[in-house]
Amino acid sequence: MQNAIYRFKLDGTPVRCKTYGCGHINRTYLVCTDAGRQYILQRINGAVFPDPEGLMENVTAVIDFLEKKTDDPRGCLRLNPTVDGRMFWDDGKGNIWRLFDFVGDGICLQAPETLDDFYQSAIAFGTFQNQLADFPAETLHETIPNFHNTPDRYRKLRRALAADKLGRAKQVQPEIDFVLAREEEAGALQRMRDSGELPTRVTHNDTKLNNVMLDARTRKALCVIDLDTVMPGLAAYDFGDSIRFGAATAAEDEKDLSKMEMSMDAFETFTRGFLEACPGLTEREKQTLPLGAKIMTLECGVRFLTDYLEGDVYFAVHRPEHNLDRARTQFKLVADMERKWDAMAAAVARLSREME
Repeated sequence: MQNAIYRFKLDGTPVRCKTYGCGHINRTYLVCTDAGRQYILQRINGAVFPDPEGLMENVTAVIDFLEKKTDDPRGCLRLNPTVDGRMFWDDGKGNIWRLFDFVGDGICLQAPETLDDFYQSAIAFGTFQNQLADFPAETLHETIPNFHNTPDRYRKLRRALAADKLGRAKQVQPEIDFVLAREEEAGALQRMRDSGELPTRVTHNDTKLNNVMLDARTRKALCVIDLDTVMPGLAAYDFGDSIRFGAATAAEDEKDLSKMEMSMDAFETFTRGFLEACPGLTEREKQTLPLGAKIMTLECGVRFLTDYLEGDVYFAVHRPEHNLDRARTQFKLVADMERKWDAMAAAVARLSREME
């Protein structure tokens, strides 16, 4: 870290550096200089992102594009170059480092504290989508190939079931039956993407509230952060993942499933903000927003279940059956969405009409 920081152009000399944030993928530090400047220094996790240079090409291109769309210095992330003019530093040991300006007077919440927090998340991600509407999405690298290719997630689940290397499949037959009964519908977004029925857009692909910076005083959205999973995708991906996380009434690993459902108030709040901030969605895209919520939730549950069957090799676990508990909450959320399906579709249609 000490070697890395001096590879970048800084205002002043570093006087303090400490680990920062709650991220689980990259190593992140807050750097302070004697000139009063603050920076975010990050080491990219090459185990998760096998093509860090391609990732940084994505991040640099998207930031360059967004900088032209806002006059607010806090309106998007801003990279600082190395002393030789590059946007990252390779330490020759398999580590890629980068440096961002610190977003001053901002806060990052792990979960919405009010419905307005969730609304501001919708404004942030809707604005992000809208500002990048004319960015050539096809030029971006897939930093995690097939990330939201739900049929491919099912393929990996079936592979894990066939191997059943820990003999866990017999313990989770109800969960297996649940996901396999929905396999055909789970591939609907991918089929619409492949056919061109839905336009390919620049998508964030990790649209939790903790990837939004809010103004510390006004609690209004400033910018979207953590651009490592920015890739070509569908608007329904980003909308759906936000609903999966932010409209759930219980934690992702809650063991008491009676606590888990989807809040219609939160669903309508986020939908309103997303549609306000991203008015250029096609009618077909708007119609598929509820489907995005369901499929992204189901896909996440499939990933948790697959990891459980494979021996908890991807997601960090802190107790036995942790991944199974996570899978069960997602499936409970899917089931609740199915009960509220007509209300979800009606809310999207009503809010779309109000904004015409």
